Amino acid sequence: MIKTINPYNSETIESYELHTPSELEEILKTADEAFMTWKNKPISHRTKLLNDLAHNLENNKDDYAKLMTTEMGKPITESKSEINKCILLCDFYIKNADSLLSDELIETEAEESFISYDPLGTILGIMPWNYPFWQVLRFAVPTITAGNTVLLKHASNVTGCALMLQKLFEASGYPKGCFQTLLANHESINKLIEVDRIKAVSLTGSEKAGRSIAEISGKHLKKTVLELGGNNACIILGDADLDTHLDTIVKARMQNTGQSCIAAKRFIVVEAIYDEFLEKFTSKIKTLKSGDPLEENTDIGVLAREDLADTLQEQIKSSVNSGAKVHYGNKRDNTYYEPTILTDVKPGMDVFDEETFGPVASVIKVKTKEEAYEMTSKSRYGLGTMVFTKDTDDAMDNISEIEDGAFFINELVKSDPRLPFGGTKASGYGRELSREGILEFVNKKTIYINK
Repeated sequence: MIKTINPYNSETIESYELHTPSELEEILKTADEAFMTWKNKPISHRTKLLNDLAHNLENNKDDYAKLMTTEMGKPITESKSEINKCILLCDFYIKNADSLLSDELIETEAEESFISYDPLGTILGIMPWNYPFWQVLRFAVPTITAGNTVLLKHASNVTGCALMLQKLFEASGYPKGCFQTLLANHESINKLIEVDRIKAVSLTGSEKAGRSIAEISGKHLKKTVLELGGNNACIILGDADLDTHLDTIVKARMQNTGQSCIAAKRFIVVEAIYDEFLEKFTSKIKTLKSGDPLEENTDIGVLAREDLADTLQEQIKSSVNSGAKVHYGNKRDNTYYEPTILTDVKPGMDVFDEETFGPVASVIKVKTKEEAYEMTSKSRYGLGTMVFTKDTDDAMDNISEIEDGAFFINELVKSDPRLPFGGTKASGYGRELSREGILEFVNKKTIYINK
């Protein structure tokens, strides 16, 4: 059984039975049969259904947002924004799928030669709870639009969202089997990856989960895209315009109650501006309203599960024992964790080395710009870095110094349907979104013709 629980009030929402082995086999068979027809549908047909899906997202936005907030505790305004972002995702591929998937002509000695982008088959997506609609759709929309079928293994605490997503695709006219949700445990999913009819796997989740899935998939020569954890640095240089960018800097850490892989977690601040930054940053954090996630004026909701709050508390405790200081916050009530600022943070502490999933900002003082960039790279993760400075030309000169999958100047790291998204090092590999995302799960087939 799967039981979903409202993290704000600890009330049980719903209980679900896991699929039996025979039911999983039937689901896989349905996906495989659907693929044989779906792969031959013209792209114009697929984007027409995608347009219908976008309309259904708009028409049911409030219901979807309430379901997300109830299951995992994010503020309702952010849930609505998540649906809006999903609509933008659909719009991007409605407008661009045809050109992105068109044969690419290559001039050779042949009378005709080109690259054909053919779908692979059934793709398994293993997705997390923190953005229950967005994380799924940014994988599923380009993958299905490319002609594949999708099986979703969602996080168990958002099972209602998982099943609602299947209803969304079916209500939008997609053939049965194009998108199906699996209610299964990790052991069943691991066995499923071994099945020949599963052609590839996309996982968004922890580093530990990514290593496990990569090992199983590699053993069976299955392609994987892994979007894993992050420990993003937010560099504040001495010339940063704090008055202009303070709201963005705070949002970079506190959006989704801090439960985001691309959130700013390490604030690396040059000492010339350190005191000003800490004062203004703290003052802004104090204005954030905590409360019922379903209320429109709530800024900080709750963590999605109590064990997540346990982990965060242990990371902070260990770091304080190693010399970090609690500058503000650090109060907890079950799944609620007060926005917290830690200072005197150094490499070797949990809050510097590990991914912290919650509203905790680690502040590191450095002497110079050069030291700031050097400190940024002291992480095994490589998802994204952001820098705030008036000297954008100088920041651009440091692009090659950033090993991450993204480098944002005077803006928080965020995903955008028009741009590729993904990481390096322990943050994974492969890309979602944009042209790169829709071409991850296709066979780039060489065609060479002499008549």
